[in-house]
Amino acid sequence: MQKSMIMTGAEPFYFPGDHTGCLLIHGFTGTPREMRGMGDFLRVKGYTIYGVRLAGHATNISDLVRTKWQDWLLSVEDGINLLKNSCTQIYTIGLSMGGILSLVALNRYKVDAAIAMSAPYNLPDDWKLKFARSLSRIYPYVKKGPSDLKNSEARNTHLDYPVYPTRAIAELNDLTAELHRVIPKTTKPVLLIHSKADNISYQNSVSIYENIASPDKQLLLLENSGHVITEDIERIKVFEKANEFITHINKTLVQEN
Repeated sequence: MQKSMIMTGAEPFYFPGDHTGCLLIHGFTGTPREMRGMGDFLRVKGYTIYGVRLAGHATNISDLVRTKWQDWLLSVEDGINLLKNSCTQIYTIGLSMGGILSLVALNRYKVDAAIAMSAPYNLPDDWKLKFARSLSRIYPYVKKGPSDLKNSEARNTHLDYPVYPTRAIAELNDLTAELHRVIPKTTKPVLLIHSKADNISYQNSVSIYENIASPDKQLLLLENSGHVITEDIERIKVFEKANEFITHINKTLVQEN
């Protein structure tokens, strides 16, 4: 029997539904598993759901070392094209780096609105970041700190790579530069969600909110969750807010048409 190259439990997922398509995008070194709970919630609302696996993720960490940020965006583009086959409205919904990708895709492709959760606007201020590609030859990986998930069950079952590839960090930094370029041009609706208890400061989402050009923008700040808010103790609040936003935009699109 052929052995799967994808980590068990980290497979992409697809749920057919109505003409509203939701593309769920996981984070840096993460897997579709961290978006599965949100996918299950939204499919009950009748939407068509696709939880994409980004290039280089959920297999072997050496695969991630070889990818560029454009490869991650191409994975998102593939997902959008898949949903186009059956959906007339498409939403990109991303966590962390997936949130950045959701906003970049909103400006590049035929997407109606975006939801960005726990999205970084800048990476931590570190002089080594500028030289990450060169340093990757000497220090190929960077250790991760302890998880900030408050949900102990999710903390024990969370699937991701155990370290950060240094070269991939350089690509992530370039992706944030692309985010800075497109945010002032973003006029489509955006929902931002971030927790005040996130290891990555919620001020990142505040900065995105302040710099985004869209007249229809919302920011929800949680109080108690860690970075992976789709798996943490306030996840239902996150899912309900996402559904409320999608319903609002769908009604707006009907009125405009």
